[in-house]
Amino acid sequence: MMKILPGNRILWTFLLLLCCLLCAAGNEMVTLQEVEGTTITLHTGITGIQSDAQILWFYGPEKAEKKILIIQVFKGETVTEISERFKERLQLDRISGALTIRNISRNHSGVYLLHVIAGRLSSKTFSVSVYAPVSTPVIRSQQKQKRTVFPTEVCFPLCTVENGEDVTLSWYRGTERLNITNNTDLSVNLSLTLQIHNQDINTNTYTCVSANPVSNKTTSLSITQLCDHHPDKSERSRILSYVLIPAGVLTLLLSVLVFLCVWRKKEKDEVSVQSEDLTYSDVKRVKAEENWSVTCVEENGSVVYSGVKRS
Repeated sequence: MMKILPGNRILWTFLLLLCCLLCAAGNEMVTLQEVEGTTITLHTGITGIQSDAQILWFYGPEKAEKKILIIQVFKGETVTEISERFKERLQLDRISGALTIRNISRNHSGVYLLHVIAGRLSSKTFSVSVYAPVSTPVIRSQQKQKRTVFPTEVCFPLCTVENGEDVTLSWYRGTERLNITNNTDLSVNLSLTLQIHNQDINTNTYTCVSANPVSNKTTSLSITQLCDHHPDKSERSRILSYVLIPAGVLTLLLSVLVFLCVWRKKEKDEVSVQSEDLTYSDVKRVKAEENWSVTCVEENGSVVYSGVKRS
């Protein structure tokens, strides 16, 4: 068994760290994606750390180079050093070496590297990406007025959202994605136009979705408010035919019925007048020439000639 003198401990530690850094290049990278403001824990997979051990955590935006936490356990004494940048945010599990980061921000995205020196070397690397929650998309009409004078057959709603890291903007019809956009220039908001035909308005639902790897927001399209939904010419003609044809037939039937009623009434009146004239004419002739008498009986307001007698 090799005995390490106290004067050589610093050199031995340096050699071990150098070996760790060289070996770490081949370690498997664990990728984590988190929402800003949450608490995350970097689990090492180590079940226990012996006494007289040294735990080191390194961090860097692209490569883990800067020490952010050092714990040395020697003869029961513990010495801890934490980087100023991570003060009051870090918590270490001294049994497994797991590191907890509280209230993580986008500034904490990067590469984290763990080294545990306790008789043997243990190391693990983490790639952490922290994202802000995505904004809610806004849908508006591209027409200057809500309604147009002339009906249109196509509607063009525009969806916009604040851009961010790895943010995408998509239009969906039901569960089918119709189109998608993104932009690496984070200073430019994302915009996406959708084309909707009138025949599709009443049969489909449309949503605009903004998303990044850790969150998403959805806004539904209000077709009645944004789209000028008018039937096209063929549809209007079909609707008019459904209304005008029955109305025309009904008008014609009513006209015929009115004409028949007027004609029958007129004919009946003419027959009645002719019959009355003939009756009076015969009676007067009989009375004047042959001195015949006529007996009249009134029934229900009408005069009935019941008989003619010679005087």
